[in-house]
Amino acid sequence: MPHIEKKLHDFVSLIDPSENQLLNMSNDEAEQLLTTGDPARVREIEGSFAIVHKSGQQVYMARSIGRPMRYFMAKQVSGPLLIVAERMDEIHHYLKEMGLDDQFRPDYTRMVPAHYLVRLDVIGCPDPNPQLNRYFEPNRNIMDADLDAIGEQYIEALNNECRKWVQTVPVDDPIGVMFSGGIDSGSVFLSLYHQMLELGMNPSRLKAFTLKVGDAADADQAFSFLDSLDLTVFLEVMEAEPSELDYKETIRVIEDYKQRDVEAATMGLTLLKKIRVAYPNWLWMADGDGGDENMKSYPIEDNPELTIRSVLNNPLLYHEGWGVDKIKHSLTYSGGQSRGHIRTYAPAKRYGFKGFSPYTLPNVIEVSEGIPFIQLTDWEHEQLYALKGDVVQRGIKAVTGFDMPVYPKRRFQHGAINEECFNDLFPKREMTYRNYFRSLYA
Repeated sequence: MPHIEKKLHDFVSLIDPSENQLLNMSNDEAEQLLTTGDPARVREIEGSFAIVHKSGQQVYMARSIGRPMRYFMAKQVSGPLLIVAERMDEIHHYLKEMGLDDQFRPDYTRMVPAHYLVRLDVIGCPDPNPQLNRYFEPNRNIMDADLDAIGEQYIEALNNECRKWVQTVPVDDPIGVMFSGGIDSGSVFLSLYHQMLELGMNPSRLKAFTLKVGDAADADQAFSFLDSLDLTVFLEVMEAEPSELDYKETIRVIEDYKQRDVEAATMGLTLLKKIRVAYPNWLWMADGDGGDENMKSYPIEDNPELTIRSVLNNPLLYHEGWGVDKIKHSLTYSGGQSRGHIRTYAPAKRYGFKGFSPYTLPNVIEVSEGIPFIQLTDWEHEQLYALKGDVVQRGIKAVTGFDMPVYPKRRFQHGAINEECFNDLFPKREMTYRNYFRSLYA
């Protein structure tokens, strides 16, 4: 947290620009694109970012899925004070320093929704509504129903983002992948490995980290995945005891209470803590988060609000939720992975890693949205669930030459720990998580 002077402001940004991973321009250049007010110009920014810039009385904000950004409007005698930060607790701490913390409530903070250029006028009471304009509008269902061509185009987009990112990493720094041997982490690992070879880099810098709590399944799957490709030298399994998992700590870190996100983030926190202890100076960590959202690969039966028609007919449903103009949209949290990616970002930030989630980047999402899902699945659930493995496997073969194994889908939180331990550690009702989160600011 930067030093804070106790003086009146109308705007303060606690966003650290160095946390952005811009792949094609500087942060100053990106800020200038925001102030044009033109969403098409914001779409030119490549990478993972949360950018805020004030011009006169107007504040412009934009973020990708990969980095959170929220804001809060406080009241002073002299007028409004807009605070922009990554986290609720950063806003709360700043308000304490200013003697304004009696105004704070977590649900008064607002999350900037991913894929929007947000403009807010700092002009006084009553607070104005922000103006939201999409900067990312991918064309849907534009590809032919050719699985080989779809797979190649999709994984080529993934590889392009991996290539750009790996070139930003200092040449002697190691690179880790949070690895279960599943489709998403497996394809990211192989893409990074392939790019490092193509670029003449030393592939021994790369490592696949797998969490094992008790007799969990992911460690065996991760070994089988890499063994089939003669790459087991890259695997490192991090073992943990069930007593080391604490869902309450997770809620404090991610500042959210969504049940599946708390479960997944608890595993991520445990794995990253183990890596940090073993490797105090490790910085770069990639993951496969976003692959399920791109390929619409979630069990529809688990969510009573969804049908296969709602999933396939609503653009970016898993990425953004129902949309900023819908009643169900949460102003505090946003929706879809725009909300849920905190499960990956916050644990990495907590332990000092710079995370990279290539499947969340617009250039990759854009290809996936062009897939003719309805034509390929004919509204059949099982065909939809099988599609991701088929597409990614074909694409990895076409782009990298690897025969990537594909195993049945399993969530991170179910593969890293056995079922008995999982049931002992995690409450079954989301209200338990929600009530604990509320208690943090009671």
